[in-house]
Amino acid sequence: MPRPVPVLNRCSRLRLGRGHAAGIVHHLDQRPGPHAPEGELSIAFLGPRAHARLHADFLGDPSPTDVITFPGDPAAGFAGEICLSPARAAELAADQGTPFARELLLYLIHGYLHLAGLDDRTPAARRAMRHAEAAALRDLGRAALPFEASWRSR
Repeated sequence: MPRPVPVLNRCSRLRLGRGHAAGIVHHLDQRPGPHAPEGELSIAFLGPRAHARLHADFLGDPSPTDVITFPGDPAAGFAGEICLSPARAAELAADQGTPFARELLLYLIHGYLHLAGLDDRTPAARRAMRHAEAAALRDLGRAALPFEASWRSR
């Protein structure tokens, strides 16, 4: 039975396909590679102010960021939470000329991998994280698993 994956969209400019974020987590749980701990894994898509406040309050850094993860307590049935910034994804996607949905999907994968124990604090750890992200993106592409997300401009 797949884990519970509650999804909260607190970003008014984000349009997200129903069930797609949870489906990505369920697919990541089934593929080879590092896995997030067992239990409920929540996903929150936050507006820029709320995301910046989390970054400042919990990590002491008020600058914009893409994803923040909070480990849970697997013994209590909670794997953790992934908090994503769709506004940051829209900015970077526009700057890099990449699709918005792909950038946001990358953030979701990145957060999942953080919960699975990967980090990106050293050059070697960053390389391992990038390799795991690329493998997950390739695998999701082969599975033709949809991730529909769009950013509504003002």
